[in-house]
Amino acid sequence: QTATGSASCRFAHYFVVCGVDTETGLESLILTLSFCASVFLSGEGFEQSPIRRSFKSKVLVHYPESTDRNPFNKDAVNMLCMPRGLSFRTQADRLDPQFHSFTMSFDDGTRSYGFVHTFYEEVTGAQIITAMQTLYQMHHVEHHSASSVSSPSSSSSSASSPSTSSMDSLVSSLDESDAESLAGVSACFGCAGSFDPARDTLYVSKAICLLTPLPFLQAARQFLSQLHQAVTSHTAPPLPIESYIHNILYEVPLPPPGRSLRFHGVQGPIVCQRPGPGELPLGEYPLGEAFSLLGVDNMVQLITCVLLETQVLLCSQDYQRLMTVAEGVTTLLFPFQWQHIYLPIVSAPLHHLLDAPVPFLLGIQRREGAQRSSLHLPHEANLCFVDIDNRCVEAPEDLPVFPEQTELIQELSEVLLRFGLPPQGGVITKPATASPRMSSLVLEDLMEDRRNGNLGGEELAVLERLQALARRCGEEKMSDGGKTLGHVFEEEEEELKAAKLNVQLREVFAGRFAAMFGRYEEFVIHSALDLDSWLSNREGTFSFDKGSFLSVQPASHLHFLSHFLETSMFSSFVDGKVISRWADREPLQQLFDSRLERERLYDTDTEDSRNCRYRKCTTVFESAQVIERRLMKADHTAIHPHLLDMKIGQGRHQPGYFPKLQADVLAQGQNTNKWSGRVTASRRTDLKRSTVTEHSGVDNEQRQKHTFARKNLRQSKLLDPSLRAVTQTHREFAEWLLSECRLKTKRMLMERMGKESVELGQGEANITGLQENTLIHGLCDLLERTWGHGLQLKQGKSALWSHLLHYQAARGKTETPAESPGQTLELVFHIYCCSFRFIQTMSEGLSEVGQARAWIHLALEKKMLSQHLKELLTNQQLLRQLYKPHAFLLCEEEREQFLFHLLSLNTVDYLCFTIPWIHTDPLDLKQKTFCSFDPWVCVSGELGDSGVRQIPKNSQEIFFQCKNLGRLSTLQLGQENSGLLAKCLIDCVMVYNEITGHTYKFPCGRWLGKGVGDGSLERVLIGQLVSPGGEEDAGRWTGTPPELASPSQSVRAVLGSLGIQEDMREAANNLVKHFHKPEQERGNLTVLLCGEGGLVLSLEKFLLHGFKSNRLFQRNVFVWDFVGKYFESDQMGDLHGSTLTKGPPCDLLCHYVNAINASPRNIGKEGKFQLLVCLGIRDRLLSHWLPLLAECHLTARTYEEGALLRDRAAVHSLSRILHTLNEFAITLETALVKGVDL
Repeated sequence: QTATGSASCRFAHYFVVCGVDTETGLESLILTLSFCASVFLSGEGFEQSPIRRSFKSKVLVHYPESTDRNPFNKDAVNMLCMPRGLSFRTQADRLDPQFHSFTMSFDDGTRSYGFVHTFYEEVTGAQIITAMQTLYQMHHVEHHSASSVSSPSSSSSSASSPSTSSMDSLVSSLDESDAESLAGVSACFGCAGSFDPARDTLYVSKAICLLTPLPFLQAARQFLSQLHQAVTSHTAPPLPIESYIHNILYEVPLPPPGRSLRFHGVQGPIVCQRPGPGELPLGEYPLGEAFSLLGVDNMVQLITCVLLETQVLLCSQDYQRLMTVAEGVTTLLFPFQWQHIYLPIVSAPLHHLLDAPVPFLLGIQRREGAQRSSLHLPHEANLCFVDIDNRCVEAPEDLPVFPEQTELIQELSEVLLRFGLPPQGGVITKPATASPRMSSLVLEDLMEDRRNGNLGGEELAVLERLQALARRCGEEKMSDGGKTLGHVFEEEEEELKAAKLNVQLREVFAGRFAAMFGRYEEFVIHSALDLDSWLSNREGTFSFDKGSFLSVQPASHLHFLSHFLETSMFSSFVDGKVISRWADREPLQQLFDSRLERERLYDTDTEDSRNCRYRKCTTVFESAQVIERRLMKADHTAIHPHLLDMKIGQGRHQPGYFPKLQADVLAQGQNTNKWSGRVTASRRTDLKRSTVTEHSGVDNEQRQKHTFARKNLRQSKLLDPSLRAVTQTHREFAEWLLSECRLKTKRMLMERMGKESVELGQGEANITGLQENTLIHGLCDLLERTWGHGLQLKQGKSALWSHLLHYQAARGKTETPAESPGQTLELVFHIYCCSFRFIQTMSEGLSEVGQARAWIHLALEKKMLSQHLKELLTNQQLLRQLYKPHAFLLCEEEREQFLFHLLSLNTVDYLCFTIPWIHTDPLDLKQKTFCSFDPWVCVSGELGDSGVRQIPKNSQEIFFQCKNLGRLSTLQLGQENSGLLAKCLIDCVMVYNEITGHTYKFPCGRWLGKGVGDGSLERVLIGQLVSPGGEEDAGRWTGTPPELASPSQSVRAVLGSLGIQEDMREAANNLVKHFHKPEQERGNLTVLLCGEGGLVLSLEKFLLHGFKSNRLFQRNVFVWDFVGKYFESDQMGDLHGSTLTKGPPCDLLCHYVNAINASPRNIGKEGKFQLLVCLGIRDRLLSHWLPLLAECHLTARTYEEGALLRDRAAVHSLSRILHTLNEFAITLETALVKGVDL
């Protein structure tokens, strides 16, 4: 086997050794970092003793040199192997070895895993010892001189020696207590942190690392631990160290899918396993430990943040804890995958990534005792901060709740309790003693090796004696490492339990996602003919019908799902489904689809998905048993380590020192050794099959084309700490922000315009659906990230609100706006100031993030967002003061394009501030008429009404303040009758909101007063939002119906019977569609009932059709006149000619008519008929009343022969249509039914 030919099939890709470079000497790591990152997070500074500082490490050796598909990244591996650099210790310090792991992501989405065993090795080089001694003496002299110059009374003053004044910035970033403790660390020799070569033995950290393509955590950890124990042992290992390293690199293959593999370390066998095709992907990081560290509640909250692609920052003193939590969370995402920056361990040179304006999952190590309050990050509005050591998760504001979260937490808690883990986290319950079967597993496996011919007789005899010894007592020491047989067996039992717990917890989450997205394939849209056309039109097409998908989900799930459907991980998942038409499905998606198909075969429950109950996962025990069977008995055994063709004298054992490895035998695999033929024919077939699968030509090319098309950030470049690479990274961040703004604004426009075009005929010009709120929330998040990029001076958690405060403070110092020479810009500045001050005065107790979002919502509703932000960016001096040179807001070209995309949002209307925010609105009300009496008004909206407001006599305008009413719907206009002259013709009423800039028009076109029209003294008007410049067309779709001057003639002339019936069906259909929408997306019901094209007007046209001339009644004819005659006839018992009038429906009709007539409100005949229809449809009586009116003897005398009311088929059809509305619970506005107690 060669180093390149079989890299994709090998267990490990590289073996690496990192440590001190004796040729270059010591270089402080602090010199290469910004002080805020190195000092706060790691607690390091020049004030510390050199023995406590970190120094730059180096990759000493790595084998092989490189592989074809996974080139070696020396700088990245060095940073991740030793994130804090080299550490020095003396014999007075603890020298315990440490283990941690890391992962590296590549541009194609794949990952490589590194496992690091760090230990301390005695320094033998005189050059390093001398350098450390010199550094310590310089530090001691400098610190002693600084202490003697500064008196105790002035120690807190600004006076200091020149040598220490240059470090003021570093000292200021530390707590006072920390600075005082550091000042006393090296005050004298012999204290902690001192170094005297004559007295102290100097040790330096060294790391050995194994890079693997899959996360074989336990196997790699055991191998490295055994390797280190062999090095520190006084007894030489059976073979040179090179033999074991060569074996793991070139002779141990990847386990076949669904099989386990045994290979050999220095001190014993090691078993690893790989899931089969139908199982969850490999995940060995202990989820039990992750849940113990954070608790179930915090873990579910963290997973919710990751699913919604917030910025996640993990913090701990232990690197392995960072990896455990990060890898644990990402493995629970199946079938979805994290698509953004993923670095669970951010080494010191990469702390600039904390400034990234994109979603990330990062982990940082912080110094002991550091407080969260002292950590200031540029992005905190959408940040999830996880303090692992203190079991604390700070989630962003308004984080949606995971669907059925309570039931999920309960199920997870039950799984943890079965394994002895408390759900709240904390102390882990000790497991029971290892079972006899597991206790003898290692020895039995070695006996099996003997039977397979892998061990000699002498080795077998030793093992038999050990087996007998283990049966008698398990406490005899097995090695210099101090482990006993009992300890070995207990570790194996713990590994098995951890593996079973892992798979059970993962199955629970996989079951949850299967329940939520079990029917996702039905909503995938396949619109392209080939992959190239799909890629070229990717941004302009929808691949998933989100609205239809949400419409069949439970109401409690909608908040979370609406946000999740907008994430990159879901879009990538759907894209993979679309691409599967032309290429093989991705493994995770294929596995998820196959699981869904299997569940459908056994699932006979036809319960509606919107009302389905929580069902626990049924595969947890089955999956755990599969894992247990593989680990209890290995399926394959790799070639044993063996002697290599080394020169005499090579591989000499020197206790306590990791040997200098022989490059000639480790640079590549040896093909001529006698063990190379031990791989069986079946195993070679498996390897070939695996290779063919991984290199499937055209399919891989098609999928790779899509992979690079959807990736914006080059993951491999993120690990490059050079200045050029960092600059390029920030340039890519700026491009990502611009691209994201373009996509978000385009999506918002498409969503908005699509909804408006669909609902145009329903009289619903504005929507406030859940999807729209989600998109606007995403826009707020994008603006926060944009304003946080490169920010170096901030107040509070919101970067945007901080900028607004600084800008307002700067403008307050000057009376006139700078750089705003035109009246237009003066007006923009005035509107901006009004909006900002209004948000500040909102009495909601909003946080900085909440205030920033409210400001964005208000500006978006006023169509001033782009103009306000442009005004905010006019102060270039403030920008340079607040931001670093690489900040997006200092990139002029990208900034202008960003504002241009936001300007496009002015083409559509939003009510994103009016509806969700509680505030007080100043309203300006004007009526287009002149009244000689005192009228009054009451404005009503979705959130309440303004109460009665009196309009002064001879005035056409009133200004008042009231609480936020939401979207306005009705306006009650009335007067107190003061004589026959107290009457006027009301054209319309206009209501203007000075905060949002919205104008509502309430058309009337009717008389108000007694003795004219229908004699109404009070009218209920239906309003609509007027678009700027659209006053002429206002009321066209949703306003109050226009007055019918001569109803009987106009209706007969304009509309035939077919048209009237069609209007009736359309009005009823609009009501049905209204109630079939999700509650969050329903429009105004009053408009559908009483507005233009509504049910009341359509029914009025139906009843006016074929009405005879005016000879029977007065000059003005109204439907209420006919209803009144019916009521009078019933009261006089004059209904003997009817066949259907007697009974409860008739009695109820008369009761309702009597109650409406007895109402103290003077709403006129039209108002009374409107009220009767609304009450009838609410109480499910209208469909019964219509036949009563049709069968009344008055109908034949009042209506012509061809009238619709005399057409039995038409009446029966209309009754059936009205009967379909009985299934809906209709709630009427208070303004419609005020004064009637029914």
